[in-house]
Amino acid sequence: MSEQSRSQSRRPRRGAKPRQGGQRSGPPQPRDPARRVAYDVLRAVGQRDAYANLLLPSLLGERGVHGRDAALATELTYGTLRHQGTYDAILQTCVDRTLASVDQEVLPLLRMGSHQLLSTNIPPHAAVGETVALARKVVGHHRSGFVNAILRKVSARDLDAWLPIVAPERDRDPSGHLSVVHSHPRWVVKELARALGERAKDAGLPRTEELLKAHNERPKVTLVAKPGRAKVSDLRESGAEPGRYSPFAAYLPEGDPGAIREVRQNRAAVQDEASQLVALALTRVDTHGDDSRWLDLCAGPGGKAGLLASLAGQREARLVASEAQPARAGLVATAVRRAPRDAGRAIVADGTRPAWKPGVFDRVLADVPCTGLGALRRRPESRWRRGPDNVTELAPLQSALLVSAVEAVRPGGVVAYVTCSPHLGETHTIVQDVIGRRDDLELLRAPDYLDEVPDLASGPEGRYAQFWPHVHGTDAMFLALLRRKSV
Repeated sequence: MSEQSRSQSRRPRRGAKPRQGGQRSGPPQPRDPARRVAYDVLRAVGQRDAYANLLLPSLLGERGVHGRDAALATELTYGTLRHQGTYDAILQTCVDRTLASVDQEVLPLLRMGSHQLLSTNIPPHAAVGETVALARKVVGHHRSGFVNAILRKVSARDLDAWLPIVAPERDRDPSGHLSVVHSHPRWVVKELARALGERAKDAGLPRTEELLKAHNERPKVTLVAKPGRAKVSDLRESGAEPGRYSPFAAYLPEGDPGAIREVRQNRAAVQDEASQLVALALTRVDTHGDDSRWLDLCAGPGGKAGLLASLAGQREARLVASEAQPARAGLVATAVRRAPRDAGRAIVADGTRPAWKPGVFDRVLADVPCTGLGALRRRPESRWRRGPDNVTELAPLQSALLVSAVEAVRPGGVVAYVTCSPHLGETHTIVQDVIGRRDDLELLRAPDYLDEVPDLASGPEGRYAQFWPHVHGTDAMFLALLRRKSV
């Protein structure tokens, strides 16, 4: 029996008396706390650009939702967000007006109900009935009737029967077909295909389809054991398994990472394996001299800074972790706290307006703000709130930060340019533009510093490293390594 079905079967029958003793104080819980939490998160994501990965755990904790109900709320939230594009295409055929004209309070109910009907083992009568009951509470009796009518239309077919109706033919429109079937905006499908080197005529974009499928799979929780403070073997005692590539990584099959002792003590943290590896690659390059001064140019929220500070401490180096936003700088300070030899220091500073003298650092990490298209497994809502204009808007900042990083490093030192996006406009284009305007930069072959990871090479002569979810099981992190030359 699935988690969803169990959550249905264990509800008390109508009219049953509540259990005595051990009851929580405070307002009564909703009849269906899992669906109510999922609805509130989906509505906040749609109406005020909330982040599901931050809001969902907070609401589960505040409302005391645990166990199977928490599992159901998580599935309804992330499953709905991942497959929203597919569900919207189906809902559009069931609504007698444009889907954009449907009340914003009602849309999450329709999408969440569609997810239950088309992608879970929840019985159709329960999926419709429970969603309509929630609709009565949150949008009123009249609009709950609309929800009921539309979901009954959706329930008339299963997903396999709906897709040929709503998706363009693959041979005629590969990008449009994949966009609907795998729930990504068309522009994202096209840009991911470009980054993979595929064209629409390449037998329907098979590698692109593999990537899109990977985006819709639930990712593993990956931990980093901070060097000098914890070991992967320590995390194995909590049920974690050693990572595939990073010597500091461990996969947590299930459970709350916050319950792990090493995480509570800041000796370990949640961090994608590719994020660990791009930081590690920077530390492996020979700096041709002194190696005591490291800089993380835009460090918030601090994941890579925490790892770099630990590595710096083991080498008797020092890391300055700079972040422009004070709140995020506070997170960075927590991440680097108690690094070996107190090697990490967080400061509030704008990387495009340096608070340091030029040419004073030996290693510089520029993990620049980006669209986040490389983390769509973990933040599925990002695919719906980003557009091509965001790439254009971010490009000047990304370029300015890379230039600032180059100015901060001494001759012989090295810069790592990193994005959590495979979009060519945020990766290849930025690096080539900066290199083209300077004569003091050497583009190193980044995959050479990550020999343990196969199939990384991309770009001119394979000099960039590009991680992929469907190949490496990580976020789609991009890495370029540049050495500043003496001129």
